[in-house]
Amino acid sequence: MTKNNKLKGIICILLAAVGFSLMTFFVRISGDLPTMQKAFFRNFVAMFVAIAALLKANVGIKVERPSIPPLFARCFFGTSGLIANFYAIDRLGIADANMLNKLSPFFAIILSIFILKEYPKRVDIAATIIAFIGALFIIRPTGLITETVPALIGLFGGFGAGTAYVCVRKLGQQGVKTPVIVFYFSFFSCVVTLPFLIKDFAPMSPTQLLCLLMAGVSASLGQFSITTAYKYAPAKEISVFDYTQVVFAAILGIIFLGEIPSILSIAGYAIIIGVAVFRWYMNLKTE
Repeated sequence: MTKNNKLKGIICILLAAVGFSLMTFFVRISGDLPTMQKAFFRNFVAMFVAIAALLKANVGIKVERPSIPPLFARCFFGTSGLIANFYAIDRLGIADANMLNKLSPFFAIILSIFILKEYPKRVDIAATIIAFIGALFIIRPTGLITETVPALIGLFGGFGAGTAYVCVRKLGQQGVKTPVIVFYFSFFSCVVTLPFLIKDFAPMSPTQLLCLLMAGVSASLGQFSITTAYKYAPAKEISVFDYTQVVFAAILGIIFLGEIPSILSIAGYAIIIGVAVFRWYMNLKTE
């Protein structure tokens, strides 16, 4: 049963990687629109997908009292991380933005100590330290605000995502269904971003609107898949497969956007993905 669940988790996380890389691509090609506007449409579509899933499964949205704090934390950090990620996507190469966001499993290792009482092994601690060293190759602090700040905000996006996924794991242990988690996250994000949308709304062409709708559809695929994945298996066992998202995003960036990652960025990718693969291998070896 454990191996079967792990396989299901791997399949789900690969589907999530495809979905989120497409979301990143559609967000970028939607053009020069406010970040909050992009975030709203991304979650607006996901909310209706979640409602449809709730109706199909005949599942109510009531959440037991013990699950409210982790659900709120999932919504808050997931939303703030999403906004930070979208900000970075518009100002960095999509592969760089995705890689910084993919530091989330390493943040998850740290946060699992406090939220899940799951204490990491020494190899996990060492891997986390090395991964953040790899992040420096991507952030490349040069003293130029226009270059460093978007990268640091992208790094915060990884923190928000890591926190959110640990909370998803907690909610899964408490029996909260995937569509319920996705619905509340999407609804919360829409409520937060709606005032900014109204205040700074930018008119959109039909193509821009289509891109944002496709970003929402792609995000829904990613959201449902990642939420389901972490309910099947803990992050330490399957998170390494999430890094395929960076590969998908890099391919899309090279083919359609002409974005060639710098040598330092590629070095950062290699360090982070390499240490993730090593940590995953060591965890499997010691089981």
